[in-house]
Amino acid sequence: MTKTIVKAPFRADQVGSLLRSETIKIARNELKEGKISQEQFREIEVQEIKRIVDKQIEVGLQAVTEGEFGRDWWHSTFMEHLLGAEGYIPEHGYGFKNQETDPYDVRLVGKVAYNPSHPFFQQAKDLLEIVEERAMVKFTIPSPNQFFHPAIINGQYESFDDFAPDIIEAYRETIKEFYRIGIRYIQLDDVYLAVIATSDFTPEEKKYRAELAVSVVNSILQDKPEDLTVTTHVCRGNYRSDYHFAGGYDDIAPIIFANEKVDGFFLEYDTERAGSFEPLKHIPKGGPKVVLGLVTSKFGQLEDKETIKARIREASQYVPLEQLCISPQCGFASTHHGNKLTEEEQWQKLKFVVDVAKEVWDDFN
Repeated sequence: MTKTIVKAPFRADQVGSLLRSETIKIARNELKEGKISQEQFREIEVQEIKRIVDKQIEVGLQAVTEGEFGRDWWHSTFMEHLLGAEGYIPEHGYGFKNQETDPYDVRLVGKVAYNPSHPFFQQAKDLLEIVEERAMVKFTIPSPNQFFHPAIINGQYESFDDFAPDIIEAYRETIKEFYRIGIRYIQLDDVYLAVIATSDFTPEEKKYRAELAVSVVNSILQDKPEDLTVTTHVCRGNYRSDYHFAGGYDDIAPIIFANEKVDGFFLEYDTERAGSFEPLKHIPKGGPKVVLGLVTSKFGQLEDKETIKARIREASQYVPLEQLCISPQCGFASTHHGNKLTEEEQWQKLKFVVDVAKEVWDDFN
């Protein structure tokens, strides 16, 4: 019998970030206090990445990440290293449901452009060397749509339309370099789509922003190689087990789900905050896979397996089962602070995802 080859995203997948170990946390403090150099810190970081890569493979994941260990924040550490951008400390952090984040953000100080010396390229090389042929390397970066905020654009462009060509070009070149290095699986993390979906923008403004977001992503993928997988993760915020946005996908689905030319959508569905599965009807049949984020990464208690399987069957009313996958709803540490669970609970969550996938899909082994 011929074995079915499944392309990423995989039946059991993950969003990307993992809890920073105590070793990393201690080393980071020593770095800030000047007790160790940046090079010494990176050596410690790489050793810890080797450990978590082995663990991801052990629990059965086919795609592994560096846990986003090489960054403090899921988005800003990438964004601030594009040419024309800088990180800075604003007066306030982001307002989450129950807390305010540590203050840190990114703004443009000139025209944005590709940075051939971006530190993420070396991180990708290190990860490829660590993983070798044991699994597929997955690398996560913020979507270009994350830049579409007046405070980030910072007066460097007159309008979103004026800004779009430059951010498209910067990302096109960035993705080309990741591919040249050897990365074949990239995830675009897109909180901006959740902003559109859950905001009180007028219908006209939502339509404009959603159509622009699709246009930007489709433009950066225009010449994407056939063997490069690119997915979008729609996130509602993830900071110390707290969230930022609440609301379904209804307002963006007819535009985003129907037209964004990615290979898959990672969608949060761990709580009722995400709404129903009905917006999935806009996913083209035979088109992008839908990775159902049914397992929460915010807390350590394991979900009931039969409940999760029932939810997958429910989603299959709108998207064929062969087009579905499963993952945690988000990463475990979108910032270096991490969510409120233990590392052992994190690995149990990921193994749970793998175990469920084995029972649901015949083409997963």
